Amino acid sequence: MTRKTFFKPALLSLAVGSAMYSTSSFSQEANTETSNDAEAQGIEVIAVSGIRGSLMRSQAVKMDNSSIVEAISAEDIGKLPDSSIAESLARLPGLAGERVGGRTSGISVRGFKEDFIGTSLNGRELIGIGDNRGVEFDLYPAEIMTGATIYKSTDATLMVQGIGGTVDLQTVRPLAAQETLTLTGTYEVGGNDSDNPEYDNKGKRFALSFVEKFADDTMGVAVSLATTESPRNERKYGVGAYNANEDGIILPTELDTQAISRELDRDTISAIFQWRPTDNWDIVLDALSIDYSDSGVIRGFIEPFSSANVTGSGVNSTGTQIESNPVLRTDPARKEGELKTFGLNLTYHVNDSWSVNVDVANSQSEKRDLRAESYSGLARSGALPPEQFGSREFTMGADGIFFNDQSGLDAFSDPAALQLTGPQSWGGGMASIADQFATDVLSANGEPFNYLNAQDGFLNYADFEEELTTARFEVAGLLDGDFFTEVTVGVNYSDRYKAKDNKGFFATASSYPYSEAIPEAYLYNGLTDLTWAGLGYVVAYDGFAPYNDGEYTLNDAGLLEPDRLGDTYTVDEEVFTLYAKLDFDSEIAGFLVTGNLGAQYVKTDQSSAGYIGVVGQNFAVCDDDSNGAIDTDCIVNEGADYSHFLPSLNISVELEENRFLRFAATKTISRARIDQMKASGFVKFGQNIDTIAIPNTEAAVEEYGSPWSKFAGNPQLRPLEANNFDLSFENYFEDEGYVSVALFYKDLVNWTRDGNELIDFTNDVTNDGANYFIPGFHTRIAPRDGTYGPADIQYAEGDLISPPDYGTFSYFEDGLEGKVKGAEVTAQVPLNMLTDILDGFGIAASATFIDAELQDGTPIQGQSDEVYSLTAYYEMNGFEIRVAATDRSEFSTYQRGGSNKIETATRSPVTQVDAQISYDFADSGIRHLEGLRVSLQGTNLTDEKEETVGESGIVTLRREFGPYYMLNLNYSFY
Repeated sequence: MTRKTFFKPALLSLAVGSAMYSTSSFSQEANTETSNDAEAQGIEVIAVSGIRGSLMRSQAVKMDNSSIVEAISAEDIGKLPDSSIAESLARLPGLAGERVGGRTSGISVRGFKEDFIGTSLNGRELIGIGDNRGVEFDLYPAEIMTGATIYKSTDATLMVQGIGGTVDLQTVRPLAAQETLTLTGTYEVGGNDSDNPEYDNKGKRFALSFVEKFADDTMGVAVSLATTESPRNERKYGVGAYNANEDGIILPTELDTQAISRELDRDTISAIFQWRPTDNWDIVLDALSIDYSDSGVIRGFIEPFSSANVTGSGVNSTGTQIESNPVLRTDPARKEGELKTFGLNLTYHVNDSWSVNVDVANSQSEKRDLRAESYSGLARSGALPPEQFGSREFTMGADGIFFNDQSGLDAFSDPAALQLTGPQSWGGGMASIADQFATDVLSANGEPFNYLNAQDGFLNYADFEEELTTARFEVAGLLDGDFFTEVTVGVNYSDRYKAKDNKGFFATASSYPYSEAIPEAYLYNGLTDLTWAGLGYVVAYDGFAPYNDGEYTLNDAGLLEPDRLGDTYTVDEEVFTLYAKLDFDSEIAGFLVTGNLGAQYVKTDQSSAGYIGVVGQNFAVCDDDSNGAIDTDCIVNEGADYSHFLPSLNISVELEENRFLRFAATKTISRARIDQMKASGFVKFGQNIDTIAIPNTEAAVEEYGSPWSKFAGNPQLRPLEANNFDLSFENYFEDEGYVSVALFYKDLVNWTRDGNELIDFTNDVTNDGANYFIPGFHTRIAPRDGTYGPADIQYAEGDLISPPDYGTFSYFEDGLEGKVKGAEVTAQVPLNMLTDILDGFGIAASATFIDAELQDGTPIQGQSDEVYSLTAYYEMNGFEIRVAATDRSEFSTYQRGGSNKIETATRSPVTQVDAQISYDFADSGIRHLEGLRVSLQGTNLTDEKEETVGESGIVTLRREFGPYYMLNLNYSFY
C-alpha cells in the first residue's frame, strides 16, 4: 500500500530541515534521504526562521508522528530563545512549569510532576542531580538543544516512559544539520535589587556552537560550549503554623522571614561526532558534561511568636508581640554538582529493508547540597530574663504578619552589640554529649547552662550520587504485507544506582557559656534590608567564617539526630525489557489508517540498603555501646523483584487531507520515588517545649499533634501504573496553523499511598513493643510560671513537663487507585488568514482541563485543574515581537524541608508573563551584520509571587522574585 502524501511542500522542507532525532534507527536516515530527493525533484525549499519557523517545524513533527505529541524546534543549534529548555517546555499544550528559586525548573505533563514523566536525551534515559528521578530541566541550557518532543501517548519502542508522558530532549546530529559557527552573549538584570550587600542583581551568559562536516560529508562534529552566571534575589515570608487563641484570633506559632540571594554558575560542554564510513554504517558518539553551582545566602529572622494585647477577629488583627527573642539566621548555601553522560549508537543497514541498531550509554551525577546555619541575637539562650527581650507592633491579615514598629531590638543593626550565639534553646539533639557542655555558670533562672543552650549553628548537607548504564539492541525491517509495513524487535537493559548521605554537625561558639559580638573580620560592608517585612536593617556577615576559622566546635549529628541516619540510603535497580512493535499502513473504507501495535515485557529487580535511626538510653542514635559505630541491628536491607506486561496501540485515521483522528490505548508505569523506596527510617522527637506540653491523650494528639513521629520507607514499592486512553482530532489548515482537541483518560491502577496510624511510643506494636521514652531527654523543666503548649496548660517554674505517649507512624504502601480525566484544546492561527493587513501576526493558544481523583482524596503532585497558555507574536522582515502568558491553577508539589528531607506543599495559582522583541539582520542588506540577531527578553513581568496556602486559607509561605530582563546578541559567522 502506497501511503498518501499529506505534507504541503513547505511543511515537507521544514520537517526535513529540522532533522529531529528519533529513537527509531531509520528516522534520521529517512529525513536525510527525503531531503536529497526533494532537491533532485526541484521542490521549492522554504526556509523560515524565528518564531514562525519554529512553530512550523514543531507542527510538522506533530503532524507526522504516529503518537500524540508536542514539539519545540529551533532552526539551528544555539537558536532556542530561552535561557533553559525548561522555559520552552513550559509553554507547550498540556505542560506546566514549576519555579524553584525563581527559575522554571520542574515540568508537569498532563498534571504529573517530572518524577512521573520519562525524560530522555536523544532517546536515552536521562538522570538529574536532584533527590529523585525527576530531571531539573533548568540544568540544560537552551544553547545546546535543537528541540524536544513530548510523547503524550507511547509506543513499544519508547524505552523511557512515564504515566504523564515522555520528554525527549534533542541535540544536533551534525550530518543532518547545516554547518554553522554561532556565538551568543547575554546580559541579565534582575528587576529587584539584592537585599544582601555581598550580592548584586546582574549576570551574564556566553555560548559558542559549531557544526562542521569532513571527508565528503561522511564525518561530522557538533560542539556547544555554554557558561552562565545568573543571579536571583528573593524575599521569603514563612510561617510554621497558625493557631487560634481562646478568643478565636488566628496567629502564627513561628515566623521565618528571609532575604535570599543566589547565583547560578553553570558550565556545559556538549560534543557529538557522527561518522558514515559507508552507506550501510552510521556511528554517533555523544558526550555531555555539566558543572553546576547554585550558591548564595539566606539571611533573616526565625523565631517563636508570642503576643498580648491583640485586637480583632479571626485572621484580621493587630497587636504587640511580647518577649520577642528572635534568631538572626545567616545561612550561606552552596549547591554544587556535575553530570556527565556518554553514549555510542551504531546503526548497520543490512540491506534496503533491514537494519540493526546498538546503543550503549553511561551517565553519572553527583551533588552536594550544603547549608551552614550561623545564629546571632541579643544574648545566648538562658542569659536574659524574658522581661529584657524586645517587643514589636504588628498587623495580621490573610497575607500574614507585617511589623509596624519595634523596641528593644536595636542590636540587630549594630555589629558591636549583636552577639554571635544561639538565642533559642535548640540544643536538645546534643543530649548524649551533655557532659561536654557541663558548667558552673548560671543562667538567668539560676540553673547552670547546659547542652540545650549550646547550639549556635548547624552545618547541614547531603551528598547525592547516581549512575545509570544502559544497553540496547534492536532489529528493524520493512515488511511486504498489505497491512503491516514494518517490524521492530529489541531488548534493553538498564542498571541504576542512587545514594544519599544525609550529614549534619552541631556548632557551638568558643565563647560558650558566654557570648561575644560578631568579629569585625566577618562583617560585610553594608546591612541586609528587611524593611519590606517591617523588620528594618540587620547585620550582614559571612556565615561560613566561624566554620572556616575554627570559631565553632562541631559535633557530628549523624549519631545524635535519628532522622539524619534514617535518611541515608542506597537504591539499586536492574531493569530488563523485551519489546516488539508492528507498524501498519492501509486504506480502510476509503480512509488512510496508519499506526502501530506493540508490547513490552519489563522485568525489575530492586533493592535498598539503609538504617533505622533510634535514640538509645545513652542518648546516642544506634550506638548503644558508645563506640561511635552504627549498631548492626539498625542496618536494613530489603528489596523485591517483579514484572510488567505493557501493551500499546496507536491509530491515526486521515479523515481528509490534513485532518486526522488519532486514538491510543496504552499501559504505562512510573517507578516509585527514590526517597519513598529507601530502606531507612527513624523515630523523631520534637524539642520545642510547647510541643512537649501536650495532654497525654489520643484525642489531644489528634487535635494538636505530638513531638513523637516515626517514619519508614518501603523498598518493596511497585511502580505507579496506569491504563491510558487518548483521542485527538487535529486539523492542519496552514503551514503554521492548526487546531486540535484531545481527550485523555488515565485509570490509575496503582499509586503510592501515604499510610498513617497513631501508635504508643512507649509500647510500639509495630516494633515488638519498643519503648522509646527516655527520662531527662524527652522531658523539660518549666523555666517560669505560665501556660505552655497549644492547650495552654498552666505550669509553675520548676515543674516537670512530660510529652504524650502517642504519636504518628508514617509509611508508604501500594494499592491506591484513582482516575484522571482531561481535555486539551490547542489553536495555532496565523492572522493573515483574516486579512493581508495582519500578515506576520499570529496566535498560539492552549487550554488544559484536568479532573483527577485519588481514592483517599489526596492530590496528584503537579496537577493543576486548569492550565492556559497564550503566545501572541509578530514577525516580518527580521523583526519579531512575542508576548507569552501561562496560567496554572493551584497545585500540590513537594520540596526540600527540614533536615534535608522531602515534604509536601501546596502552591497557589500562578500567572507568568514573558515578552521578547528581536531583530534578525539576515535580510538587512548589511553584509557584515547578516549573521546577527539582537533580542531583549523579560520574564515574570507581572512580578508573580509563589505562594503556599495552609488549610486555614492563610499564606504559610510566600516567595517574591521580581521580573528579570535579558539582552541577547546571537551572531552566526556562517
